[in-house]
Amino acid sequence: MFTGLVECAVPVHALDSVGPGKRLILAVPQFAAHVTIGESIAVNGCCLTVVGIEAELLHFEAGPETLRLTNLGELLPGQLVNVERSLRLGDRLGGHLVTGHIDGTGTLARRMDNAAWSDLWFTAPGELLRQMVRKGSITVDGVSLTLVAVSDTEFCVQLIPHTLAVTTLGIRQPGERVNLETDLLAKYVERQLAPRT
Repeated sequence: MFTGLVECAVPVHALDSVGPGKRLILAVPQFAAHVTIGESIAVNGCCLTVVGIEAELLHFEAGPETLRLTNLGELLPGQLVNVERSLRLGDRLGGHLVTGHIDGTGTLARRMDNAAWSDLWFTAPGELLRQMVRKGSITVDGVSLTLVAVSDTEFCVQLIPHTLAVTTLGIRQPGERVNLETDLLAKYVERQLAPRT
């Protein structure tokens, strides 16, 4: 589990094809020395397992399903990604409960930058928008955010200067695809309210 509070944005060192999947290598000097093989780390919100460590480089593998449902397969060397280590029992939950299981992707439709603040509007599939509600939670590329508006075709989040400065959302441009994880509680509520056949 994660909180959606990104620890840092780090560059992609390499992205190589391995069988039907990809090996993603990130340069993470901020905490690579404290990571062990097998740990879970959220990369752009997607829970990945550390499969190799070389000094400051962390290696991950993403299978076909992960590449289909996320934007990880589109990454290029040098591009920044958001990373967060998994929660430990007893840690503070500063964002919201995030599983790291991406539900799908959305697209940045437009952004309104007002001095150091920004409003970002994303389009998303209808099945994901149905799980969103104004003042509810959404995870965008691993960042826990509060929804300020939701329609049948898009949603809006407002970003404070800190979020813009320390995550990749500060440099996202219209047309770019982002990973989305809707609120865990919304999924359970929707499932319970669904008609039984």
